[in-house]
Amino acid sequence: MTILDAVDWTFPVPIRYGPGRLAELPEICRKAASTRPLVVTDRGSQDLPFVERALALLTDAGLHPALFAEVSPNPTDREALAGKAAFEAGGHDLIVGLGGGSGLDAAKAISLIAGRDTPLWDFDFDKPAPAEAGFAPLICVPTTAGTGAETESSAMITDTGREIKGCIWHPGHKPAAAILDPELTLGLPRNLTAWTGCDALVHAIEAYCVPMFHPMCDGAALEALRLIGPALPRAVARPDDLESRAAMLVGSCLAGVSFLKGLGLVHAISHMVGAEYDTHHGLTNAVLLPAVLRFNAPAIERHCLPMSQALGLESTDFDGFYAHIRTLLDDLDIPAGLSALGVAPDDPSGLAEKASRDPAAGTNPRKASVGDIAAIIRAAGESGR
Repeated sequence: MTILDAVDWTFPVPIRYGPGRLAELPEICRKAASTRPLVVTDRGSQDLPFVERALALLTDAGLHPALFAEVSPNPTDREALAGKAAFEAGGHDLIVGLGGGSGLDAAKAISLIAGRDTPLWDFDFDKPAPAEAGFAPLICVPTTAGTGAETESSAMITDTGREIKGCIWHPGHKPAAAILDPELTLGLPRNLTAWTGCDALVHAIEAYCVPMFHPMCDGAALEALRLIGPALPRAVARPDDLESRAAMLVGSCLAGVSFLKGLGLVHAISHMVGAEYDTHHGLTNAVLLPAVLRFNAPAIERHCLPMSQALGLESTDFDGFYAHIRTLLDDLDIPAGLSALGVAPDDPSGLAEKASRDPAAGTNPRKASVGDIAAIIRAAGESGR
């Protein structure tokens, strides 16, 4: 078999993988007894060919789809409520999350609250899960190789009242199915390929370094790095290289599975930067990664050998791993500092305080005070690497 062969996987949810498998979307909807699916994507994707094709496939199969695309790059609670209203007003019975992380996160949030009166933030990760059941069925179709969000119910949503990103989820809510079709990622612009690919890379690195014994997640993280390492620069250089796109999509999915262990300070800070400055999540992660790696160095030395081996590096200590990451980010034209993203707070303590309360901060391999996090933000400000 090759990386372009179609395969069905059942772990952790039913996954249909392979080029061209978007065509099976109507069949999956029928199996879920759906006749009126609501396709959810973000504003930037709503006019792209894959959205038109998905709607046409569903319509040609005799279904009655509609599109909800009022979703920002960093989805908000207000947008989730608007999606819930659209779902209920249209008499829909299933949600198709189609797009990058923003579209998938919005779709998952809508699926949690559609058809019920439970407030969105009752599903906050830090709260006891509500006694809920019977969520709107959800199908996830990623069109970027970065988020890895297609196999879990957790979603990052901006709380517009508190100006933070919060994680919402429910243990009884899982996607009914996911479609991993690498053809949907062909032609993604160079910058978005790099930014989303860095998101997947950071997922794998941070998850692997979480200080918890979880060999299944660790295995997924290392295999993700093995796939992403060579595929990311190739996919950026050759946007229509289907094999590289396929490796990135599978690597992204595995990295998403791996962070069931947790993440780290890259994500804790990035979530809050995104909430306040509306920056691209993957790009923000990439800019923050070197500064966080330097802070975590004393705690992740032993993790560098397996990660370096997975990436095919000759040098397997922290310095060699860190040097490779710096070179890769340079090759991908990732800016060297947060200031290039318009993030230049006079005093980063407010961001740091918010980041310290993010669940990802709690699983960082090295404990960090608010002052430590503020120092990381400063270090990542002008020249993070």
